[in-house]
Amino acid sequence: MLRPRGTISEINVTPFVDVMLVLLVIFMVTAPLIQQGIRVELPKTQSEGLPTDEEPLILTVKRDGSVYVERAKVPMKQLKSKMEKILASRGRTEIFLRADARVEYGTVARTLSILRRAGATRIGMVTEPEA
Repeated sequence: MLRPRGTISEINVTPFVDVMLVLLVIFMVTAPLIQQGIRVELPKTQSEGLPTDEEPLILTVKRDGSVYVERAKVPMKQLKSKMEKILASRGRTEIFLRADARVEYGTVARTLSILRRAGATRIGMVTEPEA
């Protein structure tokens, strides 16, 4: 006597795994682009990077002189008051300054002066290693 066949209630996960692998590859390719942030051409130096255990506060000066705190554009006139508030809320006074290699020296010096007056005690200059 033959037994009646029931319905098979198993789920085929192979298509799900295929989709997840494709998404993983896409994420791995696009993650470095997202993290880059504001595009500047950094000056090249022979110094090594400093170790850091926390996410640093990054201030960027673009070639045209515009200033960004993380990814938010801040007018130079408001930079001191904004940085005072940010540094007070963070509790740490370390800042990494990313200035385009072609930015005028006066703009970088003025930015450094504003950061010092806002309460920054440690300012690191971000550069790229020479080839």
